[in-house]
Amino acid sequence: MPWKRLGLVFAPDGRHAFARSHAALPAPVHLDGDIFRVFYSSRDAEKRSHVGWIDIELTEVPRVRQVASEPVLSPGEDGTFDDSGVGVGCIAESDDGFALYYMGWNLGVRSPWRNAIGLARSPTLKAPFERFSPGPILDRSPEDPYTMSYPCVLRLGPGDWRMWYGSNLRPALGNTDMQHTIKTARSSDGIRWTRDGAAVLHFASDGEYALARPSVVKCGDRLLMCFACRGERYRIGAASSSDGTSWTRLDGTFGLGPSSSGWDSEMTCYPALFWHRGRLWLAYNGNSYGATGLGLAVWEGEFPF
Repeated sequence: MPWKRLGLVFAPDGRHAFARSHAALPAPVHLDGDIFRVFYSSRDAEKRSHVGWIDIELTEVPRVRQVASEPVLSPGEDGTFDDSGVGVGCIAESDDGFALYYMGWNLGVRSPWRNAIGLARSPTLKAPFERFSPGPILDRSPEDPYTMSYPCVLRLGPGDWRMWYGSNLRPALGNTDMQHTIKTARSSDGIRWTRDGAAVLHFASDGEYALARPSVVKCGDRLLMCFACRGERYRIGAASSSDGTSWTRLDGTFGLGPSSSGWDSEMTCYPALFWHRGRLWLAYNGNSYGATGLGLAVWEGEFPF
């Protein structure tokens, strides 16, 4: 397979209160040279998700250079939309620094949880992120009546911000009745978004019931997306598009399934695509939704477009 797996890179050792377990939802951002700061969502002793980071030197044998001892974003105050956890969607560069788009959630009663999309900002990657608002920037609406999940945001040009995010197509209390797919939104400033509620990515088979955590990069004159597919077990799927709205599935070309053994043998999920030195890289999670940590792969094949 053209994805060359470079193996497990990091898993929390439990020393820090905000990261007793999990390194889920990796989001790499270039720092300098071969160093990338990879943001991730950890879990504390109460299983609430925080956002931390590690610095990785990208080589054929990636090495962790530094590990954050404090989170850059923690759950919100009680009563806010993200008081039960914050899950990384992506980090986007803005005119005044960096924007962290994330999924926040709080616990429900008849439904297990409620999700919405939040925004936090920082002038530098070396400072904590501050919430843009106590409330979400995208919440349930007539276009998305049930739930919303991990966003990916790209700034394609001045006044042209694009978002891809997850949304349920019908109410669901569990996996058996879930229909979760990917939709898109547009913005002129990265804060206020418009959406029509139409799904832009569709299930490849009857066994799939969830597509989530999209990651989109430019690839020549096209866009390439990887995402988590949920069916019999989690795996990473892929699609390409010329306009960001109509997508063609390319799972057989760019997808990545579980390996034969080890930390990612039961599932692959929560991908993050990124470029470095002309090569396409993939950060992702393996078994138990990030409990076994995060790893890397690098593309070694041809591009079919």
